[in-house]
Amino acid sequence: MANIKSAKKRILVTKTKAARNKSIKSAVKTSIKKVEAAIAAKDKAAATEALKGAISTISKATSKGVYHKNNCARKVSRLSKAVDSME
Repeated sequence: MANIKSAKKRILVTKTKAARNKSIKSAVKTSIKKVEAAIAAKDKAAATEALKGAISTISKATSKGVYHKNNCARKVSRLSKAVDSME
């Protein structure tokens, strides 16, 4: 365990930020799974609605610095392409 006061603070801050990042990443994964489930069920309307929510969640995660912007763009692109290619 750290003895220096600033090092102790850094440990606490890191723990807090890691928990926040984990929560945001979990929300992104959940929203992606909802889109994929709708695609698997061949429900285009539900998939489109889920995609809208997923794009919002992914963009928020990117603006908070949890994901790199290219990572965000890739996730959104793949989901959009999957929904658009549905019958």
